[in-house]
Amino acid sequence: MAKYECTLCGWIYDPKVGDPDGDIEPGTAFKDLPEDWVCPECGAGKDDFEKVD
Repeated sequence: MAKYECTLCGWIYDPKVGDPDGDIEPGTAFKDLPEDWVCPECGAGKDDFEKVD
């Protein structure tokens, strides 16, 4: 599963880790995050993330 980076603050969403503070379980793909999920660092929406290699 691909990682995604917030274009505003640089935080990386790693699906292997998930977002424990946001109740997102490890193994959750970025595309499967709720539409109202936001970056835990800066509050940016999913539209502000880009796939990284």
